[in-house]
Amino acid sequence: MHTVKAIYPGTFDPLTNGHLDLIARGSKIVDQLVVAILRNSEKGTPLFTVPEREEMITEATRSFGNVSVTTFDGLLVDFARQQGAKAVLRGIRAISDYEYEFQMAMMNRKLDPELETLFMMPAEKYTYVSSRLIKGVFQLGGDVSALVPPLVVERLKAKVPNRL
Repeated sequence: MHTVKAIYPGTFDPLTNGHLDLIARGSKIVDQLVVAILRNSEKGTPLFTVPEREEMITEATRSFGNVSVTTFDGLLVDFARQQGAKAVLRGIRAISDYEYEFQMAMMNRKLDPELETLFMMPAEKYTYVSSRLIKGVFQLGGDVSALVPPLVVERLKAKVPNRL
């Protein structure tokens, strides 16, 4: 009997309800889902440290029996091999996401032809949600409570106490 393990990689700075939607739905498709936080991101200085993000995701996914959380750096294909994963789960919100994700999937396929990429779209109510937008809106005083888990709201308030 085959067991399918997939990696859901990202920076998750911070975790959003869109991420959780993909985790919940992805965990129903594969036997094991590893949420993998990229330690060395090209996305600039993160708001939350890697340990903070790992703690928030672990807490938010505690009820899923087949989801684990870890960190990685380097090539995703190397990490997937180390984990024994057969697939990568990626979310697509818009055409612009697809173009970028398609290029990444093709490069990953070139580097490891055995690694498949599963594209999933988040629920419609989260199609515009990104971690970058959450941080920006929150820092300017906007309410993001419907877009992130309650524990993330609390962490945002503690991290950015003097927001506008």
